[in-house]
Amino acid sequence: MQDTCRLYTDLAWLWPMWGDPASEYAHYCEHVTALVRQYSARPAATLLDLGCGGGKNVLNLKRHFTVTGLDLSPAMLAQARTLNPECTFVHGDMRTCRQLGTFDAVLIDDAIAHMNSRTDFTAALRTAHAHLTPGGVLVVTPDVTVESFEQNKTTTTTAARDGVDVVFIENVYDPDPTDEQYDTTIVYLIRDKGGLRIETEHWTMGLFSLDTWRRELVAIGFEVHEGRYAAGEAEYTMFACVRAG
Repeated sequence: MQDTCRLYTDLAWLWPMWGDPASEYAHYCEHVTALVRQYSARPAATLLDLGCGGGKNVLNLKRHFTVTGLDLSPAMLAQARTLNPECTFVHGDMRTCRQLGTFDAVLIDDAIAHMNSRTDFTAALRTAHAHLTPGGVLVVTPDVTVESFEQNKTTTTTAARDGVDVVFIENVYDPDPTDEQYDTTIVYLIRDKGGLRIETEHWTMGLFSLDTWRRELVAIGFEVHEGRYAAGEAEYTMFACVRAG
């Protein structure tokens, strides 16, 4: 099945409805901030959010840092700028970007899951390394790893705003356990004043083992600290990675 990018293009207007930034993102961002404070070699004042999307993490992180966001989707960057007009946002590719200067901290959240080959995965982590000051901290959170992946897991989220009701149905499936990819399929049930519209989405995502994460981060030049983060019933591995020097 061919990949689509509809949540980042023609369906980007749905993104603000999928998770309230001030509630669902705040606790995670406080945890990110604590990791940066814990491992940074100096007081951290600046942060680069690679794959910032619609700026929901930025909304929370800007309380602690001067934040710059990078994303490949113009539609998502427009939302991020509206939500965070005082922050800087740059259109660019997290695999290749090198022109943003250096920062005390870098965050890569769920955008890393879109790196669906070992080449792209490593390239994004190298971008983070290139934009860190010596002693700076990369915080990166895999959505899933080989060890945590649940075959055919399906989650449902509901939202309503301005007379529009939406059900987001997200399913993950690994058709070939021998490669480093899995499929995400999303069904959007959109009811506008009672009329039903059904849209679909398909993404090919990267799926790497914890050992692969550790090896690649160390090979790039990071000192790696590994921990866990609980969000409701879900639990994620988080890496706090210090650039040597």
